[in-house]
Amino acid sequence: MPTHHQNSTTHLLSTGYQPVTEEVTLPFPAVRGQLPAELDGTFVQIGPNTLGGHDPARDHLFAGDAMVHGLRVSEGRAQWYRNRWVRTDRVARALGELPTPGPRPGLSDNTNCGLVRHAGHTFALGGGGALPTRLGERLETLDRVDFDGTLPGGFGARPVVDPLTQEMHAVAYEPGRPGVDHLTLDASGRVRRCENITVKGTPMMHAFSLTDREAIIYDLPVTYSARAAAAGSRLPYTWDDSHGARLGVLPREGRDADVRWMDIAPCFVFHPVNAYGRGRHIIIDVIRHERAFDRDPLHPSESSPTLWRWTLDRPSGTVTESQLSSEVQEFPHIDDRYTGSPYRYAFTVALHPGQGAALAGPALLRHDLVTGRVDRHDFGQGREGGEAVFVPRSADAPEADGYLLSAVHDTATHRSDLVVIDTADFTGPPVAAVGLPVRIPHGLHAQWTAGG
Repeated sequence: MPTHHQNSTTHLLSTGYQPVTEEVTLPFPAVRGQLPAELDGTFVQIGPNTLGGHDPARDHLFAGDAMVHGLRVSEGRAQWYRNRWVRTDRVARALGELPTPGPRPGLSDNTNCGLVRHAGHTFALGGGGALPTRLGERLETLDRVDFDGTLPGGFGARPVVDPLTQEMHAVAYEPGRPGVDHLTLDASGRVRRCENITVKGTPMMHAFSLTDREAIIYDLPVTYSARAAAAGSRLPYTWDDSHGARLGVLPREGRDADVRWMDIAPCFVFHPVNAYGRGRHIIIDVIRHERAFDRDPLHPSESSPTLWRWTLDRPSGTVTESQLSSEVQEFPHIDDRYTGSPYRYAFTVALHPGQGAALAGPALLRHDLVTGRVDRHDFGQGREGGEAVFVPRSADAPEADGYLLSAVHDTATHRSDLVVIDTADFTGPPVAAVGLPVRIPHGLHAQWTAGG
């Protein structure tokens, strides 16, 4: 097991993490190198960007006001860059604007931690029961949605879209509410199924995994804290040693009583990599934190996250746990065409050792999960990049053959580039970089939206 230790969070004071204070629109930003002609779409990144004063020693890392950054690429050119705050009730009041239309259930409407494209729309997502916020093609906030009234409560921060059926699956939790909801949305964007799953207490469930047959539910020991909520925490979840850790295997069309629970060693997972069935086994790859929100309730900095594999044996109900890489890393991404299926390659962000709370790092890693080989793309001295999105070279390209796009901050210039890496030369220099005269703060997640 990784050693349990307290990581420093002084890097959160660096320029790369500081919020920006203005909304910017830049037409035709300059490009170094040559943007591939087949790249036609928009790179979008989301994260917390507090409007007003921000103190990382007092404010939760994940609780800042949502901001999206987008860069439109087509015909070998960068067409525009813009950043916009998501118009939550708090932001709309601060900017003197009318409230965003749409329903308002739940405790929070701050959709700052996820993005998904489904049924022709882009949604900003939040945890803890927040409703999705629908964004326009130029990142403007359109409305809050409950999927035409079919969503019975809140939504999840990290849904998964099945590449074969085009259905979207999510797991939703809310502070203090028993159980979690497994939601299935059809390809048109309406909830066709909601099953409440009984769990122990009220755990944070940031994400889950999906195979071609099952949803894998993570019942892990970061749980709702009434004490933290009473103290005013905007994210009142802390480590609970008494909770234990287990995985629930739910058939996609199954009921609560059909879930099969399997115990694992205590840990926390923000970001799964992928999962799939293989004969009698289910293979689940994750970025595993040994602890989170224990000694440090404001940052997930209790341990250094690494790449692990859980192998579930269906007949016996047992789990074999193995570490695939000892590199400190987070924010995994795969070729989405292989979601829920056997796959070979995973891309992650390499973090500096001792920075478990980091949202960016000095390099990208490519894991060959068949041979065990790990390749490294370094961003360069004083440069750090966040989660990379993968775009296939063509619809029928081999797995992981295409381009990786990542927002990279340069500490020397306090500006950012969108770098484009050709996976055919993963360790080599980027084929292109879109230089911005402004900074994209390190965010949580990124999304590629094909077309205009």
